[in-house]
Amino acid sequence: MTRTPTHSTLIGYILWIFGFIGAHRFYFGRPITGTIWFFTLGLLGIGWIIDLFLIPGMNQEASQRYRIGSYDYTVSWILLTFLGLLGIHRFYLGKWVTGLLYLLSGGLLGLGVLYDFWTLNEQVDEQNR
Repeated sequence: MTRTPTHSTLIGYILWIFGFIGAHRFYFGRPITGTIWFFTLGLLGIGWIIDLFLIPGMNQEASQRYRIGSYDYTVSWILLTFLGLLGIHRFYLGKWVTGLLYLLSGGLLGLGVLYDFWTLNEQVDEQNR
């Protein structure tokens, strides 16, 4: 049985371009290896090149792990990536209080944004339940 994808393979490949900092791994719900990629520049580029072939599998695993619903994972990730310091992704998820807090504090001085890179998929999944 094929499940409806929760994440976009195309977005995964676009983020792979910046993969040496782990963006695509965070997107597909792999925060530990995303952090390793961030600090090692994609395992010195070797892991980054290998991931070119692993992205379809990562997308399939993310689709099996996360629940589809009224909140879109890709929209949430785009908002976090480009407007995270303003908390726009939190407003999108209906988290108005923390959205305002992020807006007034620069994403809690960036630490909240880092936290959201680790947990955004779970936050969207929870909202979709």
